[in-house]
Amino acid sequence: MTPALSISHLRKVYRRGTVAVEDISLSIPEGEFFGFLGPNGAGKSTTIHCVTGIAEPTSGKIEIFGIDAVKDYREARRLIGLCPQEFNVDIFATPRQIVDWMGGYFGMRAALRKERTDMLLERFDLIPHQKKSFRELSGGLKRRVVLARALIHDPKLIILDEPTAGVDVELRRVLWKYLQEINADGRTILLTSHYLEEVERLCRQVAIVNKGRVVREGTKDEMAGGPGGLENAYLVATGAEPDHVPGAA
Repeated sequence: MTPALSISHLRKVYRRGTVAVEDISLSIPEGEFFGFLGPNGAGKSTTIHCVTGIAEPTSGKIEIFGIDAVKDYREARRLIGLCPQEFNVDIFATPRQIVDWMGGYFGMRAALRKERTDMLLERFDLIPHQKKSFRELSGGLKRRVVLARALIHDPKLIILDEPTAGVDVELRRVLWKYLQEINADGRTILLTSHYLEEVERLCRQVAIVNKGRVVREGTKDEMAGGPGGLENAYLVATGAEPDHVPGAA
């Protein structure tokens, strides 16, 4: 079966010589819930930018369901829903406008945009807030709007970059429920998060990156099953100081 996302020997060097990604290879099966972990500066965001066309790879190959993400950018991008960490929206627009406008970006006809927008606003409990400006919303509601926006064109691959950052515990669990439902519907999800509890709750496969390379990859159960659980596996893989690793001598 063709992977949802295939990355082969990805390398990204910026103009000033900064090597953001050295050599990353990943293969994510369709329908997977995949955790993509690593410290700040490890190359996670750059990898996502290359997958979504925000940045152009220096070398390597990226395929979305078998489609070359560089040569056939438009076709590949239609298959991706991106939920970024930053709120890159018009803060004076309403949730309905924000979601609808993204549908227009993907060329959806007005009737289909309205149908999908109505469904998503209802699914994420945003109907009572649909006429408020984005800046009036709480952090949790803003996260729901950005997630709904990512889903408007019914993408097959959903990329979530710190989707619950700044959200309180209760709302984080509400968002987890939505994400599990989306995955159960057959959508492939790539999740980056610094909340290891979130990764343990949601993901089945995990890759840990450090200094632009994948330093460990496997099932969540494999990584969490050893002494110290997933946290220990993460710290050891990313070269944490011994004093920071549970049980280290």
